[in-house]
Amino acid sequence: MLLTVVVGTTAALLAWRERREPGAVPLTAMLAGQVWWSVFFVLEHRAGTFARKVLYSDIQWLGVVVIPVAWLLFALEYTGRDHYVRPRYVALLSVVPVVTVALAATDPYHDLLYLDTELVTEAGRTVLRRVGGPWYWVVTGYTYLLGLLGSIPLLGLVRSDSVPFRGQSLGLLVGTLAPWASNVLFLAGAVPVPSLDPTPVFFAVSGVAYLGAITRFRLLGTSPSANHRARQLVFERMREGAVVVDRHDYVVDMNEQAAEILGVDPRDALGSPAAEVIPRYEHLPEEGRASRHLTLGEGLQSRQYDATVTAVADFHGRSLGGVVSFHDVSDHLRRQQRLEVLNRVLRHNIRTETNLIYGNADLIDAEGGHVEAVKEGAMRIEAISDKARDVIDIFERGRQSERSLTLRAVIRECIEAVREDHPSVEIDLEFDRSGGCADGAEIAISPVLSSVVKNVVENAAEHNDAADPWVGVRATCTEEAVEIRVADNGPGISDHERAALERGNETPLDHGSGLGLWLIAWGTEMVDGDLTIDDREGGGTVVTVGVPQIVPERK
Repeated sequence: MLLTVVVGTTAALLAWRERREPGAVPLTAMLAGQVWWSVFFVLEHRAGTFARKVLYSDIQWLGVVVIPVAWLLFALEYTGRDHYVRPRYVALLSVVPVVTVALAATDPYHDLLYLDTELVTEAGRTVLRRVGGPWYWVVTGYTYLLGLLGSIPLLGLVRSDSVPFRGQSLGLLVGTLAPWASNVLFLAGAVPVPSLDPTPVFFAVSGVAYLGAITRFRLLGTSPSANHRARQLVFERMREGAVVVDRHDYVVDMNEQAAEILGVDPRDALGSPAAEVIPRYEHLPEEGRASRHLTLGEGLQSRQYDATVTAVADFHGRSLGGVVSFHDVSDHLRRQQRLEVLNRVLRHNIRTETNLIYGNADLIDAEGGHVEAVKEGAMRIEAISDKARDVIDIFERGRQSERSLTLRAVIRECIEAVREDHPSVEIDLEFDRSGGCADGAEIAISPVLSSVVKNVVENAAEHNDAADPWVGVRATCTEEAVEIRVADNGPGISDHERAALERGNETPLDHGSGLGLWLIAWGTEMVDGDLTIDDREGGGTVVTVGVPQIVPERK
């Protein structure tokens, strides 16, 4: 019993020292209750008179009733359910304990707490035997009820991926179950001395378990209290609307954003069939993104949403329902429409004007030889227009993530197109068979790479002013990625163009010569790839594009 008091007091002092941490104050109260019970338990059995034994036995109730209330409050604070730890709830939980203490103080005047009290000799010791009255069993049941309710949220942490949280929760549960198990045995009469409640003795086990949780697993230093509240806040305040439906397609929860999007009152929607709350619900997939945008509202006030269904299952894989989320894509779609209109207008007008310039250049008095310069300028304008079209194309292909092309088809198509436009440039192609590429026919990559590779090879050929222009294309594969290396013997890429790419934007004094390099950089970024530009030994440039392979889904 001395060990019980020392260990319990030490744990209580450590808990009080961290009283600013969630759960520290209730834990201190619970440990103090155990120490209180243990001290007066010793005094009861050391007392030499019947009256003093009864007095110390009644005083023990103050510690007895504090323990279950403090345990529940600790579990709620520790696991982030502190919104239940409010004065009115604490007062409600304290009704039974206060009545119990009052009945213990007035025990000689009624039989509610004890029906009979007498001294008996058991196992050679004189002990106090007390027969419980009606309220004794009420407070006993209440104690076990609070103990169970406090243990439930901790049981969820036993399966946590965090080792400290698992250790903390196991230590707490062991520390709680040990004295309660001994109390059950006492109530069942299965202890060596039937009139001697061994529960305070087992508080030594509790104290050691709590000390281990506090010191070894940082009980009050690493707390999961933020997890529960944070997840609740994420759901309630996320910018996307979210509706939770059960396996029978009834709405069981929704956040404020979803209520605003759908134009419903959550109090009316909860418990209603999902088809009555969510438009086109019957067309949503069991899991994944809907094939069509969901349009809500009318006219200029309408909004478009991407609807996505996330299936929810239990640990056995059985379906529990799902979460339908709504992501507002109205602004994105409108920007896309504006860009497409702008692209079409610019392309049409630029092509018309360049054709007009080019056609009328022959009618100009060619004195001074400026006609060819005019024609070349017109063709450069048209080339920029074509690059802008290619940029729009890669953005469009990037949205079609389900499509794929083979590595061989992409590279061969690009090389053939460049060879046709630049017949004087020698272009070599090599597939690194040692890396698993073979001829690239079995390697799937994003269609965005068509424009990227074509522009890399085209830039290497178009700007190559060597006497014998050459471009080498080499493809290397690993199990998950593809690396396409394009080398040339041309003049190289200027420092100011590389600086613009590294910075991510252009300035009036530091900009690239066109859209080609930006197209390569943006396209590689869209497929989660890496782009490196290095100087080639002996002159020229080496551009390397590394991208992940697309693994086809198994059906």
